[in-house]
Amino acid sequence: MEESIETVGDNNGKDLNTVNFADMIDKLNSIAHGNMKEIEMRMFNPALLAYIGDAVYELFIRTYLIGEGCLVAGELHKRAIGFVEAKSQARIVEKIFGLLTNEEKLVVKRGRNTKTSNTPKNAKIIEYKYATGFESLIGYLYLNNQIERLIEILKIIPTLYGMLYNKIQDI
Repeated sequence: MEESIETVGDNNGKDLNTVNFADMIDKLNSIAHGNMKEIEMRMFNPALLAYIGDAVYELFIRTYLIGEGCLVAGELHKRAIGFVEAKSQARIVEKIFGLLTNEEKLVVKRGRNTKTSNTPKNAKIIEYKYATGFESLIGYLYLNNQIERLIEILKIIPTLYGMLYNKIQDI
């Protein structure tokens, strides 16, 4: 089996690089089995934690909605947006912040304080920053293999959503 492949394209003007799939698989296995060192986790850029946290959170929300009987793709998408938009995530992190450990609070703060070149379309900048902090937390817990804690936090969200939805609509 081929262990590496050259990427296609000019890679933003850089030479073509080689992706070593064996190294990628080793890294994924390390993450999946919780073998990453804690120091490595603290060194991750919060934007990278938010990137993976966004994917994990969206998958959770989609799974939750399907479990609630939302089986039409268009409706699923509309309902999922209510959970994953920055405004909702900012409210969620505000509500759960007191339940977080000191380490988790630091992850949220690092994510919130991350400089970004993105400007939110449908949210205030402060909501966007807190949403990034929330996604950083989700990514941190996932990559740190703290799955039980991740599930504990995610289970709170549908309950909060009912309370938050009415407040968000009033804004």
